Amino acid sequence: MPAPIPASSMEARFESILGEAGAGPHAPAPPDCFHDLGLDQIVQAVAAPWQEHDLAGFFHASLRSEDAIVFRQEVMRDLEQPEVMAAVRGFTERLRHMRQQLPLATQRHNVHECNRWHLEAVRRYGEAVATLHRELAPLALCSRGLRRWRGYVAGYAGSAPFTRLMAQAAQLERDLAAITYTVTIAGSRVSVRRYAGEPDYTAEIERTFAKFRRGTVKDYLARLPVTVGLNHIEAQVLDGVAHLNPEVFGALSAFRAEHPVFIDPQVERFDREIHFYIGWLDFIAPFRRAGLAFCYPDVSNATKDIEVRAAFDLALARRLLAQGEAVVCNGFELHGTERMIVVTGPNQGGKTTFARMFGQLHWLAGLGCPVPAGRARLFLFDRLFSHFEREEDIRNLRGKLHDDLVRMQHILARATPDSIVVINEIFSSTTLQDALFLGHEMLERLSRLDALAVCVTFLDELASFSPQVVSMVAAIDPAAPAARSFKLERRAADGLAHALAIAEKYHVTGAWLKERIPP
Repeated sequence: MPAPIPASSMEARFESILGEAGAGPHAPAPPDCFHDLGLDQIVQAVAAPWQEHDLAGFFHASLRSEDAIVFRQEVMRDLEQPEVMAAVRGFTERLRHMRQQLPLATQRHNVHECNRWHLEAVRRYGEAVATLHRELAPLALCSRGLRRWRGYVAGYAGSAPFTRLMAQAAQLERDLAAITYTVTIAGSRVSVRRYAGEPDYTAEIERTFAKFRRGTVKDYLARLPVTVGLNHIEAQVLDGVAHLNPEVFGALSAFRAEHPVFIDPQVERFDREIHFYIGWLDFIAPFRRAGLAFCYPDVSNATKDIEVRAAFDLALARRLLAQGEAVVCNGFELHGTERMIVVTGPNQGGKTTFARMFGQLHWLAGLGCPVPAGRARLFLFDRLFSHFEREEDIRNLRGKLHDDLVRMQHILARATPDSIVVINEIFSSTTLQDALFLGHEMLERLSRLDALAVCVTFLDELASFSPQVVSMVAAIDPAAPAARSFKLERRAADGLAHALAIAEKYHVTGAWLKERIPP
């Protein structure tokens, strides 16, 4: 295995493309909030094309440092330059092809064939490293991560272990290419001998028929199926060639024994981790082509003033774009002592979508990703909790209200002032009076905690709970009150707007009734 490259040979010591302090956080299991917020659908779609890299775990672990988020944002911005992305993507594709060949070095039955596949994998690996080094060198990189990676690649490509590895591989390929031999077929007998100047019948046939060539002609060549590996006859021919050239094939065998593992650990880790960025940028590209905005949010844990414009639920938008439907964007803001957004309004008006969007934005911002919004300033949280309505689970022997209370108590017991809580339609299974009492108690606990929260509710009274609460209402189109605009407005909840609009549509308001009923 190539020896590690000294730190002095690089611009700065490279550890991970995901962050300053070694490999980025990776959590195999998704957080509890992922399903409620639709983040499981998003991550599954991002990771699907790159199954071999197990990317989902990188999206399960949010960051807690502003600088760590900026580090990733810098890399994302660099990769949005076409020439940078082309160099990095080309590197990963070459390594992908190399990895596809590596199993052939162990799965074939003929030892000489295995050794040759191993040599080819080394050649492809060296080509990938050398090409990346050449293509990155002239590029204007701004991110700490990619500048340090470029320095590491430069040091590694010029190191004695790597140059020796590639020199050995190149010499072996030259030696193998220089081998000539003759195969004689007589009935069922195939013999392999040293080449003794026998005529090349392929060249003779081409010369004989060259006089009949008249410009472009129809191709009558038969397309034989291409198979990987040697059949038993080809393997025996190869054994015969190896017997005639023991020095070259002995060197090939020794090369494999000397370099059974030739991939540098840092190269291997970079190849996996860089797909966190490639996967995300590939995923959001169709949304951008459809005219939807993504931005790099300002993220801070020093202030809870947050502001977002032209944002959307990414999981919903993915389905809508696939169906050719429009995506509605919304925004929100909290300033000063404001901490909670209480969302009310008619059913199917976009309230739950808004809650999911709020959670998605904060989680994605905490990963260092561009978020689905035109502009965003967000809070850097420690944990994100969600409480969405669920069907009763007969296995836990709890009723729906009991389950709501148990889940909410579990959230409040673990939440801190730096947490975010997203609540959707809680306490809908009890009476109005009990729901109001429990809703007030819940908001009181969240208020004392000073955590950021969104609460979607059918209880308009909660929207005026305290000065810490901002009321947002799912708007309707007065001209078509039965339709939904899916826009949310920052205004007081009145509980009557939708009912009055419906009454006006069907001419059953007091004014209409007086006009229609004779005195």
